[in-house]
Amino acid sequence: MSRINVSKLTNENEEGGPSVSGISTFSSTAFLVPPSGTTAQRPESVTPGMIRFNTDGAHLEYYNGVEWTEVLVANNSLDGGNRGVWPGGFTSGNVNTIDFVTISSIGNATDFGDLTVARRNHSGCSSSVRGITAGGTSPGNSNVIDFITISSTGDASDFGDLLAAKGSCTGGCSSNTRGLFAGGYIAPSQINVIEYITIASTGNAVDYGDLLSILANSGACASSTRGIFAGGDTPTYTNVIQYTTISTTGNTSDFGDLTQAVQTPGGCSNSTRGLFGGGENSSGFINNIEFITISTLGNSQDFGDLTQTRGITSACASSTRGLWGGGRTPTVTNTIDYVTILSTGNAIDFGDLSVARQAFGAFSNGHGGL
Repeated sequence: MSRINVSKLTNENEEGGPSVSGISTFSSTAFLVPPSGTTAQRPESVTPGMIRFNTDGAHLEYYNGVEWTEVLVANNSLDGGNRGVWPGGFTSGNVNTIDFVTISSIGNATDFGDLTVARRNHSGCSSSVRGITAGGTSPGNSNVIDFITISSTGDASDFGDLLAAKGSCTGGCSSNTRGLFAGGYIAPSQINVIEYITIASTGNAVDYGDLLSILANSGACASSTRGIFAGGDTPTYTNVIQYTTISTTGNTSDFGDLTQAVQTPGGCSNSTRGLFGGGENSSGFINNIEFITISTLGNSQDFGDLTQTRGITSACASSTRGLWGGGRTPTVTNTIDYVTILSTGNAIDFGDLSVARQAFGAFSNGHGGL
């Protein structure tokens, strides 16, 4: 094997390095610095396998032959895969049931434990360790924040309180450290407040900023840097997608639009793509799945369809799969669907929840914010 020791390689104009072929290994205790730049500075003449550091999203990305996509880091620690969790909801009344699945498998959900209070219309978010539910209706509006340790089973514990008791607060998302809860309903109207918690601690939520308008029943997802809120009601249905930088505080900014105005879409993501599936528009429940590239701005695109039309559903994800559980078709359903996030196409049946229900949060320990 040949070996060459140099401190710098450049071409004769010092505009870049030469092409070096035949190298099979790098041996060093230091590091490798890849090319870097913003999303707008991505090179135009690319071939599959090219890699760079995206300074907008602070991540490595590679060109897969179709698009630039983030180098994904999975958190596979539970029986070979990540867990998806659905807590609470509504059947003929509020329920406190917590269900979970192993996302990389296929099959029915298993009982995890119970919430501290049976409730519906609550937010969900998570780190790689903890799952959080916040707010909702039980039967009056609630300010309760619960948490579980996702890798275990058992009943939820009290985390703290939201700034105010509120319902219809389905817009929850997170990084690995911070959870955001956006919008909701406090009589007599929707609200625009965003609040946040530090997931690894316990305590009450803190004011973060405001949504672009009053809003309830939105779908939400995240990368490690951006939180996304899509659709909802103001009280009229909206197609607006908005975003914020999770590690900061402040108001959201406009991202683009969904293909249609819809409330209660189930939102989930890996670190690259955000998906929004199902929901309700002015004509009734829908089965559409749409996707966005989280690190950019722009309108959503069609991904495919759920196995059935349904609204008031909720979704969770690993780095490869997105899952939707429960909802109304208009009857309450226990169906779980899944898709492969980096492809497009229709959803496939995954299995069933232990209890048919609607109007609940969901989270996982493998989503795009981790």
